Amino acid sequence: MSTPTTSTPSLPGGTWTMGDLTVTRFGYGAMQLTGPGVMGPPADHDGALAVLREAVRLGITHIDTADAYGPHVTNRLIREALHPYPDSLHLVTKVGAVRDAQGGWPPAREPDDLRRAVHSNLEALGVETLDLVNLRLGDATGPRPGSLAEAYGTLVDLQRQGLIRHLGLSNATADQIAEARTIAPFVCVQNLYNLAHRQDDDLVDRLAEQGVAYVPFFPLGGFSPLQSSVLSAVAARLGARPMSVALAWLLHRSPNILLIPGTSSVAHLRENITGAGLALSEEDLAELDTIGRRPAVP
Repeated sequence: MSTPTTSTPSLPGGTWTMGDLTVTRFGYGAMQLTGPGVMGPPADHDGALAVLREAVRLGITHIDTADAYGPHVTNRLIREALHPYPDSLHLVTKVGAVRDAQGGWPPAREPDDLRRAVHSNLEALGVETLDLVNLRLGDATGPRPGSLAEAYGTLVDLQRQGLIRHLGLSNATADQIAEARTIAPFVCVQNLYNLAHRQDDDLVDRLAEQGVAYVPFFPLGGFSPLQSSVLSAVAARLGARPMSVALAWLLHRSPNILLIPGTSSVAHLRENITGAGLALSEEDLAELDTIGRRPAVP
């Protein structure tokens, strides 16, 4: 692979330690490497490989994936682009949902489902042990109440067999996170969170106190990008893109927040890195804080 002639942006945010894994707080989410609707192969196969290789070249050590993306597409691209993996690179995957013919995300959390998913990830990524596996709970509409004991216990068993290094939770309620803590340690929680969706504010702070990473999925709003007049006004004042301000705000929000913005473009990847490093003043932060903060309970 040829070395780009453009300057290399430094990664913002420093690092965070999850168990014995030290990762860059700015990571990369591989979901957008698939076809439309997170189904099928990318339109530009070589371009997808280039994005993955550029992410590692720029120093990113945290790539988020799932065998359900495609399905099976992103894991195979990661292996093709990056295997054998550098020791510093840590791959984070998730299990607990599959894809149906209509592009839905039906839950798949029976013990046999989870065992099958873990082995599928191992095979597709070409590794003997998965660095970190998130248990995806709830459904496509969001978290749902209910015990995770059987599903989480299945992953704990696979961890004891040496197939999983660390565990995490995704799309989880506060009660499920508390229940998991009584069963086995976890090193991260991956939930919906961004400037406009602040329902996990208290959870972010609680996990920070406990040394647990919080990884927002859809940090820029997902399939419906963030829209806010306040965000646009702050961005205009700083001469920056609104999405850059939104990423920078997340890194400012708490030291345990890890970013995994996705893109299928090398140029956009570099733009995201530069944007996330934007310096925000106290005035900027106070203004942005008004966007999605929940009203105080009297």
